[in-house]
Amino acid sequence: MLLRSVPRAFAGLFLCLGVLLSGCSSTDASVSDTRASTAAPSWAGGMRTVTEAQLPAEARQTLALIDRGGPFPYARDGIVFGNFERLLPKQPRGYYHEYTVKTPGERDRGARRIVTGQGGEIYYSDDHYKSFRAVLR
Repeated sequence: MLLRSVPRAFAGLFLCLGVLLSGCSSTDASVSDTRASTAAPSWAGGMRTVTEAQLPAEARQTLALIDRGGPFPYARDGIVFGNFERLLPKQPRGYYHEYTVKTPGERDRGARRIVTGQGGEIYYSDDHYKSFRAVLR
């Protein structure tokens, strides 16, 4: 009699386990769906993204200056960005250019930058090139 109840107990255990696991996989699917809806464009190489509207006001002002072609408040704005950190997609030297994003309270250029690519790509860094986010316009 005991031997007959053991397979039933295992069957019940596996059924519960299956329900729990399927519940987890549906959660994972919703997470991946969220990621897919905010996926970076192909030029961003799968990095995180930020919309222009989500950028700080100073970054949006810098983008407006870039769109107008200046004038820029810092002498180094528009210089070639070397991508020495290799966080942006590899391109020939001169492909990327960097611009300062004013940081309130900073006396110097601060850590925030926008980097543009010749193909229209825009990247934002708020930690002096330690990380980038692709800017979606």
